[in-house]
Amino acid sequence: MKLHFTKMHGAGNDFVVIDGISQAVNLSASQIRGIADRHFGVGCDQLLLVEKPHNPQADFRYRIFNADGGEVEQCGNGARCFVRFVVDKKLTKKTYITVETQSGLIQPRLEADGRVTVNMGAPRFDPADIPFDAPARATTYELDVMGTPVTISALSMGNPHAVQIVENVDTAPVATQGPLIEHHPRFPARVNAGFMQIIDRRHIKLRVYERGAGETLSCGTGACAAAVSGMMRGLLDTPVNVETRGGVLTIEWQGEGEPVMMTGPAATVFEGIMEIE
Repeated sequence: MKLHFTKMHGAGNDFVVIDGISQAVNLSASQIRGIADRHFGVGCDQLLLVEKPHNPQADFRYRIFNADGGEVEQCGNGARCFVRFVVDKKLTKKTYITVETQSGLIQPRLEADGRVTVNMGAPRFDPADIPFDAPARATTYELDVMGTPVTISALSMGNPHAVQIVENVDTAPVATQGPLIEHHPRFPARVNAGFMQIIDRRHIKLRVYERGAGETLSCGTGACAAAVSGMMRGLLDTPVNVETRGGVLTIEWQGEGEPVMMTGPAATVFEGIMEIE
């Protein structure tokens, strides 16, 4: 099976994007793992699949597969690349589109400067919605990570996030604590582990160990979750510039019940054709 693909990135978070509208696509988890492999495949953090929508209110359906082959609910950096892709491929003439995802509808907009703004929807804090094992909702929780108490904020941006504040992201225990938090038994669907350093009330640095992908250069939903958690704790003010290792994302949020708006870059790297066995 030959598939046309586009390699893209959003602030260093990289994707293989496949048009599932003009070509038949039926990939197994093992095939996705092969495509994502950086030595034997194209290499990516996630594979994005563009499809016709099931929801009549949407222009497209957007499916996200992590490098481990598992399908997930949401990806903010991927959503920006998705918009750039469908516009560049002339699959739509719109610059403001409605996209169906596993976690609901999102509405990205291509800006005049080439950046993309995505309405990521309202964050959810109830433990059952994350999902997270806790008796009641709280602003912060203490998580036992192999005998070490870690204070986190837990919330959903369409996918689950656990955000902790660290003194310095460069020396934060991302590689060691990240996988332990991702697979923590209190997160039954696993979780994205964020490590946030507060520079000032409108500027943070962030590293994220992503569920099913490991640490990435940038995580869009992680940036949203970190900014929201800081605002909920009274430590940050909107808008927040989130400095990741791959670039800067701008997050705006007006408070509980309101959607999170994320603005950032989306770039095409190259295109190609791959042979899938």
